[in-house]
Amino acid sequence: MDAALLTDPGFWADLRPYAPGDFPGAIPALAGLGGQVLFETSGSTGPPQWLALSKPALLLSAAAVNQHLRVADDSCWGLALPLHHVGGFGVVARAFEAACRLQHFSRRWQPQEFQAWLRQHGVTHTSLVPAQVHDLVAARLPAPPSLLAIVVGGGRLDGLTGQAARQLGWPVLASYGMTETASQIATQGLELLANPYQPAPLEILPLWETRASGEGRLSIAGPALFSGTLHHCGEGWDYHARAGAWHLTSDRVVLADGHLTPLGRMDAVVKVLGELVDPVAIENELLALASGVLAPGSFAIVAVPDERAGHCLVPVFESSVDPAIVAAALAGYQNQAPGFRRLQAPLMVAALPRSPLGKLRRPALAEVVRDARRNHGRNPPSDAACIRA
Repeated sequence: MDAALLTDPGFWADLRPYAPGDFPGAIPALAGLGGQVLFETSGSTGPPQWLALSKPALLLSAAAVNQHLRVADDSCWGLALPLHHVGGFGVVARAFEAACRLQHFSRRWQPQEFQAWLRQHGVTHTSLVPAQVHDLVAARLPAPPSLLAIVVGGGRLDGLTGQAARQLGWPVLASYGMTETASQIATQGLELLANPYQPAPLEILPLWETRASGEGRLSIAGPALFSGTLHHCGEGWDYHARAGAWHLTSDRVVLADGHLTPLGRMDAVVKVLGELVDPVAIENELLALASGVLAPGSFAIVAVPDERAGHCLVPVFESSVDPAIVAAALAGYQNQAPGFRRLQAPLMVAALPRSPLGKLRRPALAEVVRDARRNHGRNPPSDAACIRA
């Protein structure tokens, strides 16, 4: 797909539905889909579906981000994310909305080439995921002087990696968003670049209204919210328009003074020995303890049912990760973790299961862990050597 085609005014005026990803067959001619852009969403849990976002919603989101990051007509947005994901598509929408230049890093990701490409094209703004920032830091690459802001989305950038990036000149700003909101909900401001990096809190963009339940579950309303969902039903498709102004998410947050702190998904929390534990929070702790040498996305913590404890926590690493790094990170964690948060023997797998959008398939990974535990013993001790799937 040529990203430049999406900066043509004709695209944004076209009332036909459009899917930047690999839609299975022809887009159905259903009422309500006119002028909608369809994104497949299949996060870490739940069945795949297609979300419909109107072109005005996408441009409203783009305008809010551009204003927040002080994008002007002499700026240049650099696209280094896939267009079939709302984060990448949003970059193109921002370039169109600001009437500024757009450059597309269309080759395979390689941090040295990316750094040279940014410098060559004078890119001022871009969006990256934490793994890309990790690669830039690991390679000790300094940022080009033209770059003013990097929106980091698609996961949490840990404090040590974020600070190391800042020290190399990479202007990383943490963000929080979702496909349902046409990209960002909350993003750190440029003024924070003068301070040490912190993953949160994040400033809520002014086009959003937010509220949280007593247990911290986020609801959101605003003009850039998705229009509806498209589901495959037998041999056909059903489209369901969004009901109501508010969308109840599956995320836990803290809201305070116009800022948001993400806490993870509601369905991620489990009980271990009667205590609530968030496996994603443990993943973030391991990233911090590894001091930047453990790449985000190269491992996960899986909670599997256990007759005695309720659940047990199994760290799963891709086999490409250096065993010495695995051992050091786990030793540091186990030395300071209370009993109910201690980890079982690590499992090594060739690759973590992921959706076509690159999201970790946690239910599929949990099944891999259950199979491995059946094959190697139900409850190996926490200091056992690595086992392999």
